[in-house]
Amino acid sequence: MKPRVSVIVPVYDEGEAILRCLERMLREMLLPAEVLVVHDMPEDTTVPYVEEVARTDPRVRAVLNTYGRGPANAIRFGIDAALAPVVVVTMADGCDDPRQIDELARLVDRGVVVAAASRYMPGGQQVGGPRLKRMMSRWAGRSLYTFARVGTRDATNSFKAYDTAFVREVGIDSRTGFEIGLELTAKATRLRLPVAEIPTIWLDRPLGESHFDLGRFLPGYLRWYFFAYGRRLTRAKLAGRAAPTGAVPAQRDPQGSTEFEKTA
Repeated sequence: MKPRVSVIVPVYDEGEAILRCLERMLREMLLPAEVLVVHDMPEDTTVPYVEEVARTDPRVRAVLNTYGRGPANAIRFGIDAALAPVVVVTMADGCDDPRQIDELARLVDRGVVVAAASRYMPGGQQVGGPRLKRMMSRWAGRSLYTFARVGTRDATNSFKAYDTAFVREVGIDSRTGFEIGLELTAKATRLRLPVAEIPTIWLDRPLGESHFDLGRFLPGYLRWYFFAYGRRLTRAKLAGRAAPTGAVPAQRDPQGSTEFEKTA
């Protein structure tokens, strides 16, 4: 059965901790789904545990990212590898609520191109995390919602669902960090396409160490923050500005892996 939602999980040496994340995700998802755990290196400590889960649950697949290291490239590769018309990006650290994957995907089914899990709308909450990062994220979300009318109070949150065709049409320019969520929200805003949100409770990661580097990723966030305030763009103009995502599916082997041919 073709999946209705492809869940993209970028990882970096999560090791055994990925088991808890996958167990909760697989238990809570009801829609037909595939879970692509995207890693940068064959020797990543996450891979053996993902393969262990995949032996008993065909929804799960370890996918080797060949676009370059880093979360942005892993997410780009995962979206290009996705089979479903809806993709959901979620983290491997247990911060996101997997019960909301289906709800976000159904919003895209109903016609929005970006569905955000929002910490900052009524009913949402953020528990823990670095104070400076929380303050900057909340300020960015509120100002973008109020003045740029982006459709969500939490444009910087990575936990979002997207219309796969929309993402492939507008492309992904980001190459560094987790700013893809903001980039695609800003692009939808400039195109005047619908963005929706649901409240979520975000919990600081219970296990492992965060790989979020604010100093390194901040320039990318600022770029797309200011981009959101521009005038309305047509799809043709935006497509001319966007970098290609990097590859198109070539073929799927009997074991379920996907080969890609470079287009850029």
